[in-house]
Amino acid sequence: MAPRPFDCMLFDLDGTLVDSAADLAGAAEAMRAARGLPPLAIASYRAHAGSGARGMLEVAFGIAPESPGYIALRDEFLDAYVARMFDRTALFDGVPALIRALDGAGLPWGIVTNKAEHLALALARAMPLLAGARAIIGGDTTPHAKPHPAPLLEAARRIGVDPARCLYAGDDERDMRAGRAAGMRTAAALYGYLGAEADTAVWPADWRIRAPDELLTLLGLS
Repeated sequence: MAPRPFDCMLFDLDGTLVDSAADLAGAAEAMRAARGLPPLAIASYRAHAGSGARGMLEVAFGIAPESPGYIALRDEFLDAYVARMFDRTALFDGVPALIRALDGAGLPWGIVTNKAEHLALALARAMPLLAGARAIIGGDTTPHAKPHPAPLLEAARRIGVDPARCLYAGDDERDMRAGRAAGMRTAAALYGYLGAEADTAVWPADWRIRAPDELLTLLGLS
């Protein structure tokens, strides 16, 4: 039997494993409704969903993190999101089969996201298939968030694998930059949120995938 090309699979969360855009957008829309503003289409938010509160508030109110009043709006958004974060969020098509294949092959896997750790853990607990994650690293788990490599290196440390033997999949350029800086191979999830006006051709990705099951080939499981 040929040796496996990787000893571990790591994933971004929102936009890679789970489609949470509707609940993120719903939180922003609740804030707009409370202010008497007309609704925006969910599609207006989708490309920005990978940026969390920052992206949602930019769409809903045109406000940036450095703007006055941003912190209060961010805290209000997070409260609104927590109240509905399980309503419409679901695993992307193909992810359940991928996770079952990883578990069946005994290949360890984990999650590295810029979502706050307590929110990432809560979301994973709500989805039984994600219970097998050997590590869940949030944006505040280490002193640095992606694109810094620290979160990915911490995941590899907790799982007990060489970072060079890890494959990391994500739907944002910062995921690819973080993976490259951590010495990992990377796969850009082109089915995810990608970011507004993203040029995925220039991302430092080793592979670009259009569906989760394409990872099975990269992992030597198909």
